[in-house]
Amino acid sequence: MSGIVTTNDADLAEQLKFLQNAVGAVPGPFECWLLLRSSKTLAVRMERHAHNAQRIAEYCQQHPSIKTTLYPGLASHPQHAIAARQMSGFGGMISIELGSLERATNVTKKLRIFTLAESLGGVESLVCHPVSMTHGSIPKDQRERLGVTDGLIRLSCGIEDVEDLLEDLENAL
Repeated sequence: MSGIVTTNDADLAEQLKFLQNAVGAVPGPFECWLLLRSSKTLAVRMERHAHNAQRIAEYCQQHPSIKTTLYPGLASHPQHAIAARQMSGFGGMISIELGSLERATNVTKKLRIFTLAESLGGVESLVCHPVSMTHGSIPKDQRERLGVTDGLIRLSCGIEDVEDLLEDLENAL
């Protein structure tokens, strides 16, 4: 992954320049080559991420043990209409609510193709349990106000065969 930060604020630009120098926020030649190489297949990978996520979200939405499925490609998503106007695809990220810490933990342990990981967004399918990972240090009341409950897991749908991913989820659920 790569990105850019720009500003027209001189003070902020100075702070960014200091950070860039202090932490080395400049990719090396190999990383730049990898970025250029991977950009050639980005469109086809994103199409597959979105296709897989749509199918998985539809499956999750109808599954009796999943309380809520959040994916902008579903008509039930609160911002679906906005996403449909602004996006050509709905991406690969899905949030599902399983109802309890125990259930979320059990499902993440049983998954075989989806790998437990904190950093999402690779070509492989990954799962995150925010309460025990990325949001673990946030007080429970604040997490819950943000919708990060004990039973929430996030699925980053990769480019594997969608039928294999659906079977993995079914087995875990």
